[in-house]
Amino acid sequence: MARAHNFNAGPAGLPLAALERAQRELLDFEGTGMSIMEHSHRGKSYEAVHNEAVSLTKELCGIPDGYDVLFLQGGASLQFAMVPMNFLPEGKTADYVITGGWSEKAYQEAGRLGKVRVAATTEQNKKYTRIPKQGEIQVDPAAAYVHITTNNTLFGTQWHYDPEVGNVPLIADMSSDIMWKPINVSKYSLIYAGAQKNIGPSGVVIVIVKKDFLATARKDIPVILRYGTHAENNSLYNTPPTFGIYLVRNVLAVTKEMGGLSAMEAHNRKKGDLLYSTIDSDPDFFRAPVEKESRSYMNIVFRLPTEELEKKFVSEAAKKQMIGLAGHRSTGGIRVSAYNAVSYESMEALTSFMREFRKTAPAA
Repeated sequence: MARAHNFNAGPAGLPLAALERAQRELLDFEGTGMSIMEHSHRGKSYEAVHNEAVSLTKELCGIPDGYDVLFLQGGASLQFAMVPMNFLPEGKTADYVITGGWSEKAYQEAGRLGKVRVAATTEQNKKYTRIPKQGEIQVDPAAAYVHITTNNTLFGTQWHYDPEVGNVPLIADMSSDIMWKPINVSKYSLIYAGAQKNIGPSGVVIVIVKKDFLATARKDIPVILRYGTHAENNSLYNTPPTFGIYLVRNVLAVTKEMGGLSAMEAHNRKKGDLLYSTIDSDPDFFRAPVEKESRSYMNIVFRLPTEELEKKFVSEAAKKQMIGLAGHRSTGGIRVSAYNAVSYESMEALTSFMREFRKTAPAA
């Protein structure tokens, strides 16, 4: 079977080795005569998988002592509400840095639950082409926390530094770039990420939370929505998405075998640099709207001279098994999602297609 060149923004491609392992173990997990999907989440077989996923997360991310790793459900969208429910007490304000559509949604959701303010925004005419510089971020030193979105899937921007926010806890939505490179976890009080971009299938959310910060969380909210509940129960308070977490374990094991996050960063930069150099080599035809210092290595966006050419580009690419290249419906254009599982060979195939498409396209 020929595998497609999968450039979907999410759910995204998974490493072939992780899928093949699941295929081998699907009907009979480690000689138990049952699929891992059929095992009790309280049983020893699943518990071993669960704990391995936690351990691999800690190892790969270099998580220091004093942090919990949780596997939750509901996507990052539920975290938009859980964060302020847990950490925005009455009488306090939370700061949000707005850099794209998902950070807008996080800000709006928090505003339904408490007082929020914009510490910085790079919005211009409903578009985002850059990440704010450190000096543009005006943090309220009394804020309950500062929230950022580290990669913006719609607009193709990405943070390439950890912002300094003083003594205010820093929270990050890393849904679309977690583990694309090493993470300085100690800079953050809480990190959350939907798994379906870089580390697993949809239906799983990973949360990395500092124990000291967790101790300040509110207790006057439903038990199921307290981060503390899940930390106290090793994410087994209720039935977790067991097969999803099993696949996360498989993906993280492959990531470790590849050399960890330093090797993953080199892999991702090599892919991204190839694509950006192709775009920049013909700026009259391939137009990159993002400022260079803010360019994402996970979601690379560009425009062609006309929308008609963009539609043709996507259509012709699909015939060559290059899937998921249409930009988000709210932004248009072309979007290449180059997550961890995207191979360098897929990027070579895409850039080769781009050069051929340019030769046959009308003059700009």
